[in-house]
Amino acid sequence: MSEGTNKYDASHIQVLEGLDAVRQRPGMYVGSTDERGLRNVVFSAADRAVDEVLSGRAGRVEVTLTAGGGVYVADDGPGAPIDEVRDAAGHSSLREELTVLSGGWGFGLELAVVNGLSSRLTAEVRCDGVRWVQEYVRGVAVAPPVNAGPTVGQGTTVAFWPDTEIFGTAEVSFDALLDRFRELAFVNPGLDISLTDHRLPGASRSERLRFPGGVRDFVNFLGEQAGEPVHPEVIGFEQERSPVAGEAAVAVALRWCDSPGERIRSFANSWATPGGGTHQEGLRAGVAAAVNAYARAQRLLAEAEPDLGTERIGEGLTAVVAVKVDRLELEGSLRDRLGNTAVRDRVEQAVREYLGGWLTAHPEQAAAIVGRLVRGTHQG
Repeated sequence: MSEGTNKYDASHIQVLEGLDAVRQRPGMYVGSTDERGLRNVVFSAADRAVDEVLSGRAGRVEVTLTAGGGVYVADDGPGAPIDEVRDAAGHSSLREELTVLSGGWGFGLELAVVNGLSSRLTAEVRCDGVRWVQEYVRGVAVAPPVNAGPTVGQGTTVAFWPDTEIFGTAEVSFDALLDRFRELAFVNPGLDISLTDHRLPGASRSERLRFPGGVRDFVNFLGEQAGEPVHPEVIGFEQERSPVAGEAAVAVALRWCDSPGERIRSFANSWATPGGGTHQEGLRAGVAAAVNAYARAQRLLAEAEPDLGTERIGEGLTAVVAVKVDRLELEGSLRDRLGNTAVRDRVEQAVREYLGGWLTAHPEQAAAIVGRLVRGTHQG
C-alpha cells in the first residue's frame, strides 16, 4: 500500500453528539427501525408519565394512538418545569429530558431519544392555571415555550410523530403495547393506565388497566390458560424494602393448577426478566423449603423418602415474582437475567416464611397441594 493511499487518522473519526447521534445510529438506542424499535419509542415516552404515578406525583396515565400517526402520552401530575433547568425539588425540566442524553444505561430509553426519532414533538405542561407549549422538529426546538392561555387542571402531555425517514411505514402493534402496559399495571398495583387506538375509522379500541390486587391479579390472569386450580385461593404477599441497605422489595403470588409444566413470570424494577435470575432461584428454593417442611410435619413423606425436588414442586405451578432493587445488576447477552446475589436469599426467606405459614393456616388447601405433589412422585 503506497503512502497516502487509504490513510486513516483522527481526522476521519466522526464524533456524534446529542440527538445527532440518535438520528444517525437509531439502532443503538431502540434496537431496530422496524415495529419493535417503534414500540420501544412508545414505551420510552410512557416511562416518564408512569414514573410520575409511581412516585405519587400523579394518579393516571393515558396513551393514545391517533389517526394521523401520532402518539399522545398524558399524565395528571403537577407538570414539569418546561424550561428551567431544575425546579425547587430538584426535578429535571421537560426541556432537559427532551434534549439531553444522560449517557446512562437502563431498561427504559430516554425521552430525548423519543424527541430525536420524531419528525415532530409537542410538549405541553399545565400548571398554576397556565398552559405552556413547546414544539420540536427532529429534536430541535422551534421556539421557546409559549404561554398558550389559561387552563383547568394540571399535568404533562407529550405528543410525537415517529419520523418516517427512520421508521418507514412501520406501525406499532396495539396488542404488543397492551401486553407491556398490562404487565406494568400488574406489578405496580397503584398504577392506572389507559391505552386507546383511534387509527382505524369506526374501529377504535380502548383498554383501561388497573389491578389493585397486583401480582395476585396477575396469577389469576395467567391461570386462565393453566387448567383447573388445585386450590381456589391465590397465595400472595408483598414486602416493602427493608431499612437494611441493599434489600429488595418483594411481591410474590402463586397457585398450583391441574396442568403440566411450570409457569413463572419474573420482573425486576417493573421490567420483565425472561432469562430468570436470582429472584426466580429464590422463589423456587423458598417454595421447595416450605412445601417439604410442611410435608414432613404432616407425615406426608416417609422418613426414608427424599425431599420433593424443585422440578416436581413446579409441576402445575403458576407464579409471579417481582422485586425492586436500588442497584440493578443484569446478566446475559440480552441483559434479561437478574444478577443481584442478595436478592436470592431475600426472596427465598420471604417465600419460605409466608408460604409455610399459609400452608399451616389453610390445612384443606394445603392437603390438596402437597398431596398432589407427593402422589406425583410415585407416578411413572
